[in-house]
Amino acid sequence: MGNILVFLEQADRRLRPAALSAISLSRAIHKASGGKLLFVLIGDSVGDAAKEAAQFGADGVLTVEAPALKHYLAETYAPIVARIAKEQGATTIAGCATSVGKDLLPRVAGILDAGVAPDVSGVVSAKQFRRAVNAGNALQTIEVLSDVVVVSGRQTDFPRAAASGGSSPVTAVAAGAIDAKGAEFVELQTQKRDRPDLTEARVVVSGGRGMKEGKNFAILEQLCDLLGGALGASRAACDAGMVPNDLQVGQTGKVVAPDLYIAVAISGAIQHLAGMKGSKVIVAINKDAEAPIFQVADYGLVTTWEKAIPELLAEIKKIKSAS
Repeated sequence: MGNILVFLEQADRRLRPAALSAISLSRAIHKASGGKLLFVLIGDSVGDAAKEAAQFGADGVLTVEAPALKHYLAETYAPIVARIAKEQGATTIAGCATSVGKDLLPRVAGILDAGVAPDVSGVVSAKQFRRAVNAGNALQTIEVLSDVVVVSGRQTDFPRAAASGGSSPVTAVAAGAIDAKGAEFVELQTQKRDRPDLTEARVVVSGGRGMKEGKNFAILEQLCDLLGGALGASRAACDAGMVPNDLQVGQTGKVVAPDLYIAVAISGAIQHLAGMKGSKVIVAINKDAEAPIFQVADYGLVTTWEKAIPELLAEIKKIKSAS
């Protein structure tokens, strides 16, 4: 078995949380297959992120830097990852199944004529992986038969890796000829929020159709701010125009697995459960005692949000003021 090359995402000179999940995935693969474990970071200025990556026990950290690589483009990044994989004798290329990973890794596989194990939730062996199907209600074991394997891990199923101490050697690799093949980075449109990103937050507070109207989400925002969490919503709430679609949690929205998930006025349709049931602790507040959300909740409160949330806010403020 050859070596393992792991693509690590970085932003603002730091590793993204998704990179830590990718490291956890790669450690599981390395345990099953052996070989050298190598990290690769690509961008315009990745030195600080590379120093951070060096603390996670890899055999080496490879950096590729060039002004033309400042912004991610699959057309420029994929050939570089594929080339380095060949140069380093990597037979497994791994990353996280984020929007970037889902775009990049299949292209790398295409260049290398490799089989793909996408969005996996567990490692069975060097070439066998487990992935969730049917909205998370069944687990499928897949085997990749090609000599080279490309695998992406589901961020919510691989915990953020902890630094293992020591310092891996960091090596700069030439970018080589960069050809975007006609593609061009135009602009990145983002919405600046004071709260953490929904997929990276350790606390998520989500509201459902039972919130009745958009202005009522303001009280959930207060709860988010007290807990340092992110705001989410069910598809029903998004479809009703109460909140923007980018807050949707569920099978067709964002998949989250925070330390604490608070579901407010959400009945718990199977599509929503598929996006949050991996959370460590789930708290459900719903006036319907028969709501499906209570089947996955660790703590459930059968009452209206109008009564529960103000009381919860008051108690949290008491605790914070006393500490």
